[in-house]
Amino acid sequence: MNGDRISSNQSIWIEERSATGGVRLGYAVLNQPASLNALSLESAELLDAALSGWADDPSVACIVLSGSGERAFCAGGDLRRIYQAIRSGDASYAGRFFAREYRVVAKIHGYPKPILCWGDGVAYGGGLGLLAGASHRVVTEKSRLAMPEISIGLFPDVGGSWFLGRMPGRIGLFLALTGLHFQAGDALFLKLADAFLPAEERASVLEERLPNLPWTGRAEEDRLLLSRSLREWARPWRSSIAPARTRLDFDRIQSLTDGDTLQEIADKIAYGPVSTDPWFAQGAENFAEGCPVSAWLIWELSRRTTRMSLKEAIRMETVVACQCGMRSDFPEGIRALLVDKDRKPQWSDRSIGEVPPHKVEEHFQAPWPPEEHPLRFL
Repeated sequence: MNGDRISSNQSIWIEERSATGGVRLGYAVLNQPASLNALSLESAELLDAALSGWADDPSVACIVLSGSGERAFCAGGDLRRIYQAIRSGDASYAGRFFAREYRVVAKIHGYPKPILCWGDGVAYGGGLGLLAGASHRVVTEKSRLAMPEISIGLFPDVGGSWFLGRMPGRIGLFLALTGLHFQAGDALFLKLADAFLPAEERASVLEERLPNLPWTGRAEEDRLLLSRSLREWARPWRSSIAPARTRLDFDRIQSLTDGDTLQEIADKIAYGPVSTDPWFAQGAENFAEGCPVSAWLIWELSRRTTRMSLKEAIRMETVVACQCGMRSDFPEGIRALLVDKDRKPQWSDRSIGEVPPHKVEEHFQAPWPPEEHPLRFL
Protein backbone atom coordinates (compact mmCIF):
# COMPACT_ATOMS: atom_id res chain seq x y z
CA MET A 1 0.00 0.00 0.00
CA ASN A 2 1.20 3.49 -0.78
CA GLY A 3 -0.22 5.72 1.90
CA ASP A 4 0.96 8.99 3.36
CA ARG A 5 1.65 7.77 6.86
CA ILE A 6 2.09 4.19 7.95
CA SER A 7 2.36 2.46 11.29
CA SER A 8 2.41 -1.29 11.20
CA ASN A 9 3.60 -4.51 12.71
CA GLN A 10 3.59 -8.03 11.36
CA SER A 11 -0.07 -8.66 12.12
CA ILE A 12 -1.79 -5.48 10.92
CA TRP A 13 -1.11 -2.52 8.64
CA ILE A 14 -2.43 0.88 9.65
CA GLU A 15 -2.30 3.56 6.97
CA GLU A 16 -3.79 6.92 6.04
CA ARG A 17 -4.34 8.20 2.52
CA SER A 18 -5.25 11.58 1.14
CA ALA A 19 -8.67 11.85 -0.48
CA THR A 20 -10.75 14.38 -2.38
CA GLY A 21 -12.08 17.25 -0.27
CA GLY A 22 -8.91 17.72 1.74
CA VAL A 23 -9.67 14.78 4.05
CA ARG A 24 -7.96 11.47 4.69
CA LEU A 25 -9.08 7.86 4.72
CA GLY A 26 -7.90 5.42 7.38
CA TYR A 27 -6.97 1.91 6.20
CA ALA A 28 -6.59 -1.09 8.52
CA VAL A 29 -5.48 -4.33 6.86
CA LEU A 30 -5.32 -7.54 8.89
CA ASN A 31 -2.05 -9.09 7.78
CA GLN A 32 -1.72 -12.74 8.71
CA PRO A 33 -2.67 -14.47 5.44
CA ALA A 34 -1.10 -17.78 6.48
CA SER A 35 -3.61 -18.00 9.35
CA LEU A 36 -6.45 -16.48 7.30
CA ASN A 37 -5.81 -13.12 8.97
CA ALA A 38 -6.68 -14.39 12.43
CA LEU A 39 -6.96 -11.60 14.99
CA SER A 40 -4.38 -11.67 17.79
CA LEU A 41 -4.39 -9.70 21.02
CA GLU A 42 -1.68 -7.47 19.59
CA SER A 43 -3.53 -6.74 16.34
CA ALA A 44 -6.76 -6.14 18.27
CA GLU A 45 -4.95 -3.60 20.47
CA LEU A 46 -3.47 -1.82 17.45
CA LEU A 47 -6.83 -1.74 15.67
CA ASP A 48 -8.51 -0.43 18.83
CA ALA A 49 -5.95 2.37 19.12
CA ALA A 50 -6.22 3.28 15.44
CA LEU A 51 -10.02 3.42 15.57
CA SER A 52 -9.88 5.64 18.65
CA GLY A 53 -7.41 8.01 17.00
CA TRP A 54 -9.39 8.24 13.76
CA ALA A 55 -12.66 8.84 15.61
CA ASP A 56 -11.16 11.94 17.22
CA ASP A 57 -9.41 13.20 14.08
CA PRO A 58 -11.64 15.61 12.09
CA SER A 59 -9.43 15.20 9.01
CA VAL A 60 -10.28 11.48 8.69
CA ALA A 61 -13.60 10.97 6.89
CA CYS A 62 -13.91 7.21 6.47
CA ILE A 63 -12.30 3.96 7.64
CA VAL A 64 -11.57 0.96 5.40
CA LEU A 65 -11.18 -2.46 7.03
CA SER A 66 -9.94 -5.44 5.01
CA GLY A 67 -7.69 -8.50 5.08
CA SER A 68 -4.50 -9.19 3.13
CA GLY A 69 -4.33 -11.90 0.50
CA GLU A 70 -7.15 -13.44 -1.50
CA ARG A 71 -8.34 -16.18 0.84
CA ALA A 72 -9.81 -14.39 3.81
CA PHE A 73 -10.95 -11.22 5.46
CA CYS A 74 -10.56 -12.70 8.94
CA ALA A 75 -11.03 -16.26 10.22
CA GLY A 76 -11.66 -15.07 13.79
CA GLY A 77 -9.39 -15.03 16.80
CA ASP A 78 -5.87 -16.45 16.79
CA LEU A 79 -6.88 -19.72 18.43
CA ARG A 80 -3.44 -21.29 18.31
CA ARG A 81 -2.03 -18.38 20.32
CA ILE A 82 -4.84 -18.73 22.85
CA TYR A 83 -4.19 -22.48 23.09
CA GLN A 84 -0.46 -21.93 23.64
CA ALA A 85 -1.17 -19.41 26.39
CA ILE A 86 -3.60 -21.72 28.19
CA ARG A 87 -1.22 -24.67 27.96
CA SER A 88 1.72 -22.60 29.19
CA GLY A 89 -0.19 -21.54 32.29
CA ASP A 90 -1.13 -18.00 31.23
CA ALA A 91 -4.72 -18.36 32.40
CA SER A 92 -5.55 -14.69 31.89
CA TYR A 93 -4.56 -14.42 28.21
CA ALA A 94 -7.86 -15.70 26.80
CA GLY A 95 -9.82 -13.27 28.97
CA ARG A 96 -7.60 -10.35 27.94
CA PHE A 97 -8.02 -11.27 24.28
CA PHE A 98 -11.79 -11.59 24.46
CA ALA A 99 -12.18 -8.29 26.30
CA ARG A 100 -10.07 -6.42 23.74
CA GLU A 101 -11.71 -8.12 20.73
CA TYR A 102 -15.19 -7.35 22.05
CA ARG A 103 -14.22 -3.77 22.80
CA VAL A 104 -13.16 -3.33 19.16
CA VAL A 105 -16.38 -4.90 17.86
CA ALA A 106 -18.52 -2.67 20.08
CA LYS A 107 -16.52 0.37 18.92
CA ILE A 108 -17.12 -0.54 15.27
CA HIS A 109 -20.87 -0.96 15.82
CA GLY A 110 -21.14 2.50 17.34
CA TYR A 111 -18.48 4.26 15.30
CA PRO A 112 -19.14 7.96 14.58
CA LYS A 113 -17.82 7.79 11.01
CA PRO A 114 -18.51 5.45 8.10
CA ILE A 115 -16.55 2.19 8.09
CA LEU A 116 -16.33 0.19 4.87
CA CYS A 117 -15.47 -3.46 5.51
CA TRP A 118 -14.41 -5.55 2.52
CA GLY A 119 -15.62 -9.00 3.56
CA ASP A 120 -14.00 -11.08 0.84
CA GLY A 121 -13.15 -14.75 1.40
CA VAL A 122 -13.40 -16.34 4.83
CA ALA A 123 -15.15 -14.39 7.58
CA TYR A 124 -15.61 -16.72 10.54
CA GLY A 125 -16.37 -15.96 14.15
CA GLY A 126 -14.56 -12.79 15.13
CA GLY A 127 -14.14 -11.93 11.47
CA LEU A 128 -17.88 -12.03 10.97
CA GLY A 129 -18.25 -9.96 14.14
CA LEU A 130 -16.01 -7.24 12.69
CA LEU A 131 -17.85 -7.31 9.37
CA ALA A 132 -21.31 -7.25 10.96
CA GLY A 133 -20.53 -4.12 12.96
CA ALA A 134 -19.34 -1.94 10.09
CA SER A 135 -21.67 0.69 8.65
CA HIS A 136 -20.96 -0.38 5.04
CA ARG A 137 -20.30 -4.08 4.45
CA VAL A 138 -19.24 -5.58 1.12
CA VAL A 139 -19.32 -9.28 0.26
CA THR A 140 -18.09 -11.01 -2.88
CA GLU A 141 -18.60 -14.28 -4.74
CA LYS A 142 -15.74 -15.66 -2.61
CA SER A 143 -17.24 -14.69 0.74
CA ARG A 144 -17.64 -17.67 3.06
CA LEU A 145 -19.18 -16.80 6.40
CA ALA A 146 -19.93 -18.79 9.55
CA MET A 147 -20.14 -18.78 13.32
CA PRO A 148 -18.59 -22.26 13.85
CA GLU A 149 -17.72 -21.96 17.55
CA ILE A 150 -19.69 -25.06 18.58
CA SER A 151 -16.85 -27.06 17.00
CA ILE A 152 -14.24 -25.61 19.37
CA GLY A 153 -16.06 -25.53 22.70
CA LEU A 154 -16.95 -21.85 22.53
CA PHE A 155 -20.12 -20.06 21.33
CA PRO A 156 -20.94 -17.40 18.69
CA ASP A 157 -19.50 -14.34 20.41
CA VAL A 158 -18.23 -10.89 19.28
CA GLY A 159 -21.86 -9.74 19.39
CA GLY A 160 -23.04 -12.92 17.69
CA SER A 161 -25.59 -13.69 20.38
CA TRP A 162 -27.12 -10.29 19.56
CA PHE A 163 -27.09 -10.26 15.75
CA LEU A 164 -27.96 -13.95 15.36
CA GLY A 165 -31.04 -13.37 17.50
CA ARG A 166 -32.15 -10.60 15.17
CA MET A 167 -32.11 -12.67 12.01
CA PRO A 168 -35.45 -13.68 10.43
CA GLY A 169 -37.23 -16.43 12.33
CA ARG A 170 -34.86 -18.85 14.06
CA ILE A 171 -32.17 -18.83 11.36
CA GLY A 172 -29.62 -17.43 13.82
CA LEU A 173 -30.20 -20.25 16.32
CA PHE A 174 -29.89 -22.82 13.52
CA LEU A 175 -26.63 -21.35 12.19
CA ALA A 176 -25.21 -21.18 15.72
CA LEU A 177 -26.06 -24.80 16.59
CA THR A 178 -24.84 -26.20 13.27
CA GLY A 179 -21.91 -23.87 12.53
CA LEU A 180 -22.86 -24.00 8.85
CA HIS A 181 -21.19 -21.79 6.27
CA PHE A 182 -23.21 -19.40 4.19
CA GLN A 183 -22.47 -17.09 1.28
CA ALA A 184 -22.88 -13.56 -0.01
CA GLY A 185 -26.58 -13.89 -0.87
CA ASP A 186 -27.30 -15.12 2.63
CA ALA A 187 -25.28 -12.29 4.18
CA LEU A 188 -27.40 -9.76 2.28
CA PHE A 189 -30.66 -11.51 3.24
CA LEU A 190 -29.61 -11.80 6.89
CA LYS A 191 -28.58 -8.13 7.01
CA LEU A 192 -24.94 -8.91 7.67
CA ALA A 193 -23.89 -7.20 4.43
CA ASP A 194 -25.02 -4.21 2.39
CA ALA A 195 -23.54 -4.68 -1.09
CA PHE A 196 -22.21 -7.36 -3.41
CA LEU A 197 -19.19 -6.65 -5.61
CA PRO A 198 -16.90 -9.06 -7.47
CA ALA A 199 -13.64 -9.83 -5.70
CA GLU A 200 -11.72 -8.48 -8.68
CA GLU A 201 -13.15 -5.02 -8.02
CA ARG A 202 -11.28 -4.69 -4.72
CA ALA A 203 -8.33 -2.59 -5.93
CA SER A 204 -10.55 -0.39 -8.06
CA VAL A 205 -12.96 0.32 -5.19
CA LEU A 206 -10.58 0.62 -2.25
CA GLU A 207 -7.62 2.30 -3.93
CA GLU A 208 -9.15 4.36 -6.74
CA ARG A 209 -12.86 5.08 -6.38
CA LEU A 210 -13.02 5.63 -2.61
CA PRO A 211 -10.27 8.27 -2.40
CA ASN A 212 -11.87 10.14 -5.31
CA LEU A 213 -15.35 10.46 -3.85
CA PRO A 214 -16.36 14.04 -2.90
CA TRP A 215 -15.89 13.60 0.85
CA THR A 216 -17.05 16.44 3.13
CA GLY A 217 -15.63 15.46 6.52
CA ARG A 218 -19.17 15.59 7.92
CA ALA A 219 -20.03 12.09 9.10
CA GLU A 220 -23.70 11.87 8.16
CA GLU A 221 -23.16 13.36 4.71
CA ASP A 222 -20.22 11.06 4.11
CA ARG A 223 -22.25 8.08 5.30
CA LEU A 224 -24.92 8.85 2.70
CA LEU A 225 -22.28 9.47 0.05
CA LEU A 226 -20.75 6.05 0.65
CA SER A 227 -24.15 4.33 0.71
CA ARG A 228 -25.18 5.85 -2.61
CA SER A 229 -21.82 5.12 -4.19
CA LEU A 230 -21.85 1.47 -3.13
CA ARG A 231 -25.39 1.10 -4.44
CA GLU A 232 -24.31 2.50 -7.79
CA TRP A 233 -21.15 0.37 -8.00
CA ALA A 234 -23.09 -2.78 -7.06
CA ARG A 235 -25.99 -2.28 -9.47
CA PRO A 236 -24.37 -4.03 -12.49
CA TRP A 237 -23.67 -7.14 -10.40
CA ARG A 238 -27.10 -7.83 -8.90
CA SER A 239 -27.78 -10.75 -11.22
CA SER A 240 -24.45 -12.34 -10.21
CA ILE A 241 -25.53 -13.01 -6.62
CA ALA A 242 -26.34 -16.65 -5.90
CA PRO A 243 -29.72 -17.14 -4.17
CA ALA A 244 -29.67 -17.10 -0.38
CA ARG A 245 -29.84 -20.65 0.94
CA THR A 246 -31.29 -19.45 4.23
CA ARG A 247 -34.10 -17.71 2.35
CA LEU A 248 -34.92 -20.62 0.06
CA ASP A 249 -34.96 -23.06 2.99
CA PHE A 250 -36.51 -20.72 5.54
CA ASP A 251 -39.49 -22.98 6.26
CA ARG A 252 -37.31 -26.04 6.68
CA ILE A 253 -35.01 -24.22 9.08
CA GLN A 254 -38.04 -23.06 11.05
CA SER A 255 -39.30 -26.62 11.26
CA LEU A 256 -35.96 -27.96 12.49
CA THR A 257 -35.76 -25.32 15.24
CA ASP A 258 -39.41 -25.49 16.31
CA GLY A 259 -39.21 -26.69 19.90
CA ASP A 260 -39.52 -25.52 23.48
CA THR A 261 -36.38 -27.25 24.71
CA LEU A 262 -32.86 -27.70 23.41
CA GLN A 263 -33.32 -31.48 23.36
CA GLU A 264 -36.37 -31.23 21.09
CA ILE A 265 -34.47 -29.10 18.60
CA ALA A 266 -31.38 -31.32 18.88
CA ASP A 267 -33.45 -34.36 17.97
CA LYS A 268 -34.91 -32.60 14.94
CA ILE A 269 -31.53 -31.43 13.67
CA ALA A 270 -29.99 -34.87 14.25
CA TYR A 271 -32.81 -37.09 13.01
CA GLY A 272 -34.82 -34.89 10.68
CA PRO A 273 -35.10 -35.62 6.94
CA VAL A 274 -31.70 -34.22 6.06
CA SER A 275 -29.88 -37.09 4.34
CA THR A 276 -30.70 -35.97 0.79
CA ASP A 277 -29.32 -32.46 1.23
CA PRO A 278 -25.55 -32.09 1.81
CA TRP A 279 -25.87 -28.69 3.52
CA PHE A 280 -28.36 -29.90 6.12
CA ALA A 281 -26.50 -33.19 6.48
CA GLN A 282 -23.31 -31.24 7.23
CA GLY A 283 -25.22 -29.20 9.80
CA ALA A 284 -26.44 -32.35 11.53
CA GLU A 285 -22.89 -33.71 11.58
CA ASN A 286 -21.45 -30.46 12.94
CA PHE A 287 -24.04 -30.43 15.70
CA ALA A 288 -23.55 -34.10 16.59
CA GLU A 289 -19.77 -33.67 16.82
CA GLY A 290 -19.91 -30.25 18.47
CA CYS A 291 -19.41 -29.46 22.12
CA PRO A 292 -22.49 -30.24 24.26
CA VAL A 293 -21.74 -27.39 26.67
CA SER A 294 -21.47 -25.00 23.71
CA ALA A 295 -24.93 -26.07 22.54
CA TRP A 296 -26.31 -25.17 25.95
CA LEU A 297 -24.51 -21.82 25.98
CA ILE A 298 -25.94 -21.04 22.54
CA TRP A 299 -29.42 -21.95 23.76
CA GLU A 300 -29.15 -19.92 26.95
CA LEU A 301 -27.67 -16.87 25.24
CA SER A 302 -30.43 -16.94 22.63
CA ARG A 303 -32.95 -16.73 25.49
CA ARG A 304 -31.15 -14.26 27.73
CA THR A 305 -30.18 -11.69 25.10
CA THR A 306 -33.60 -11.36 23.44
CA ARG A 307 -34.30 -7.95 24.93
CA MET A 308 -30.74 -6.84 25.54
CA SER A 309 -28.93 -4.01 23.83
CA LEU A 310 -25.78 -4.87 21.90
CA LYS A 311 -23.59 -3.56 24.71
CA GLU A 312 -25.44 -5.59 27.32
CA ALA A 313 -25.09 -8.71 25.17
CA ILE A 314 -21.37 -8.13 24.67
CA ARG A 315 -20.87 -7.68 28.42
CA MET A 316 -22.61 -11.01 29.01
CA GLU A 317 -20.56 -12.67 26.27
CA THR A 318 -17.41 -11.43 28.00
CA VAL A 319 -18.37 -13.28 31.17
CA VAL A 320 -19.24 -16.49 29.33
CA ALA A 321 -16.12 -16.38 27.14
CA CYS A 322 -13.84 -15.85 30.13
CA GLN A 323 -15.43 -18.85 31.82
CA CYS A 324 -14.87 -20.92 28.67
CA GLY A 325 -11.22 -19.89 28.72
CA MET A 326 -10.86 -21.31 32.23
CA ARG A 327 -12.41 -24.69 31.41
CA SER A 328 -11.32 -27.74 29.47
CA ASP A 329 -13.64 -27.85 26.46
CA PHE A 330 -12.33 -24.72 24.73
CA PRO A 331 -8.62 -25.68 24.57
CA GLU A 332 -9.61 -29.26 23.78
CA GLY A 333 -11.68 -28.07 20.83
CA ILE A 334 -8.77 -25.99 19.53
CA ARG A 335 -6.41 -28.94 19.95
CA ALA A 336 -8.61 -31.32 17.98
CA LEU A 337 -9.33 -28.88 15.15
CA LEU A 338 -6.14 -26.86 14.73
CA VAL A 339 -3.25 -28.32 16.72
CA ASP A 340 -3.30 -32.12 16.48
CA LYS A 341 -6.01 -31.93 13.80
CA ASP A 342 -7.41 -35.36 14.72
CA ARG A 343 -10.94 -33.90 14.79
CA LYS A 344 -11.71 -36.12 17.78
CA PRO A 345 -12.30 -33.77 20.70
CA GLN A 346 -12.86 -35.36 24.09
CA TRP A 347 -15.60 -33.11 25.41
CA SER A 348 -16.25 -32.94 29.14
CA ASP A 349 -19.78 -34.27 28.51
CA ARG A 350 -20.76 -36.82 25.89
CA SER A 351 -24.17 -35.37 25.02
CA ILE A 352 -26.36 -32.38 25.79
CA GLY A 353 -28.50 -34.61 28.00
CA GLU A 354 -25.50 -35.28 30.26
CA VAL A 355 -24.60 -31.63 30.87
CA PRO A 356 -25.66 -30.72 34.42
CA PRO A 357 -27.67 -27.46 34.64
CA HIS A 358 -25.34 -26.00 37.28
CA LYS A 359 -22.43 -26.33 34.88
CA VAL A 360 -24.20 -24.18 32.31
CA GLU A 361 -25.20 -21.63 34.92
CA GLU A 362 -21.63 -21.32 36.18
CA HIS A 363 -20.62 -19.93 32.77
CA PHE A 364 -22.84 -16.91 33.43
CA GLN A 365 -21.23 -16.11 36.79
CA ALA A 366 -18.73 -13.28 36.43
CA PRO A 367 -15.28 -14.08 37.86
CA TRP A 368 -15.01 -10.48 39.05
CA PRO A 369 -17.23 -8.01 40.95
CA PRO A 370 -19.45 -5.75 38.77
CA GLU A 371 -17.20 -2.73 39.27
CA GLU A 372 -14.28 -4.67 37.77
CA HIS A 373 -15.98 -5.94 34.59
CA PRO A 374 -13.43 -5.23 31.83
CA LEU A 375 -16.13 -3.77 29.55
CA ARG A 376 -18.12 -1.87 32.19
CA PHE A 377 -17.38 1.41 30.38
CA LEU A 378 -18.69 0.40 26.95
